[in-house]
Amino acid sequence: MVSAHPRQGMPHLFAGLIVFGLMAAVLVGAEMAAVHLEHTTVRASAPELFSLKNQGLAFQRVAAHAPYVLPLYGSSELTAVQVPERANIFFRTAPTGFQVSPVGAGGANSLIMLQKIGALGSDLRDKKVAISLSPGWFVKPGPRWLDGYKGNFSLMAASEMVFGTALDFELKRDIASRMLKCPSTLKKSPFLEFALKRLASGRWLDRLVFCVLWPIGKAQTTILELQDHFAASNYIRHRIKPAAPFHQEIPDWSKLIANAGGAKTTDADKVTKASSLGEAKSSGRRDAAFRGRMNASTAWIDLELLLRTLARVHASPLLLSMPIAGDLYDQNGVSRSAREDYYVKLRALVQRYHFALVEFEGHDEDPAFLYRHQSHLTAKGWIYYDRAIDDFFHGRVPRS
Repeated sequence: MVSAHPRQGMPHLFAGLIVFGLMAAVLVGAEMAAVHLEHTTVRASAPELFSLKNQGLAFQRVAAHAPYVLPLYGSSELTAVQVPERANIFFRTAPTGFQVSPVGAGGANSLIMLQKIGALGSDLRDKKVAISLSPGWFVKPGPRWLDGYKGNFSLMAASEMVFGTALDFELKRDIASRMLKCPSTLKKSPFLEFALKRLASGRWLDRLVFCVLWPIGKAQTTILELQDHFAASNYIRHRIKPAAPFHQEIPDWSKLIANAGGAKTTDADKVTKASSLGEAKSSGRRDAAFRGRMNASTAWIDLELLLRTLARVHASPLLLSMPIAGDLYDQNGVSRSAREDYYVKLRALVQRYHFALVEFEGHDEDPAFLYRHQSHLTAKGWIYYDRAIDDFFHGRVPRS
């Protein structure tokens, strides 16, 4: 009688295994269907910018796989000014053979971008990617960094980067140390926070603990990926409109720049007046403070981590830096000579990784390039960005 109980339990065990297997098959099938839908609608989704794309990875991953799509990572310049010249709008119909897929929001920075890129990992191998940098991260450091980081933090991207295999342990350790500077983003995931602390310590025992935790973290990211695919599928069905037909057209860049305001006499007058005002007001009295803030900014640490991440995943990036609003800084006592230090330091850092860079230094005192002296590109600024991006995609030296 006693030996019969195990036999009676066997059918229940088999039934449970069958149910589990069926559920797993359904989930795998649903995921495959969602991925297929993402790929078949990439022409429609690539030029759009929305929260799910920024916070998840499904739309970023499918853009990385599309040979005619160039991902563009940036911050508020991607959303602030709705002008036809904005890259994702300008290249919507692939006039020169490709679309631009924007990813980012106000307050995003290098530390946010590198988590997304590290999470995508091998999906970006040999992929051309554009990165838009804001000089404000370096020349105006402050508490806004934390607000921007918190507002753009993605648990999915962070988890995938930490528990993925694209980055080496040393790079993860350095990134973890920076991520722990903003502990409020980790309140909803004490497990991720614990893993980051193990990474950041650098001790061999903590490294061993992280390795023990790795399978759990990998399982967690798998669940997050499934949720992301299902959310993407739902978004496509209800929010994504049919793609506009591709229309090939060779841009006349000189004409486009002139039409955007670059050749207007009023703009030239503004530059002349701003320069004259700068010469009158700028004695370089604030140069020392400017240089001190700029050189001490932790944004340089984050940028180098971003460059290391791009190199590690073997991406092919173009870095675009908006110019400093030089006419405004002239009036505030910061000379062109002091501002030059930013461009020199940026070039020196990027050149160490042999990546393409366009910093638009020649527009430092061009008030028609930036919108209201903020890190937001005007129509003219975007046309210059568009031309550099087009050059880069087609293998030409990007022009500034």
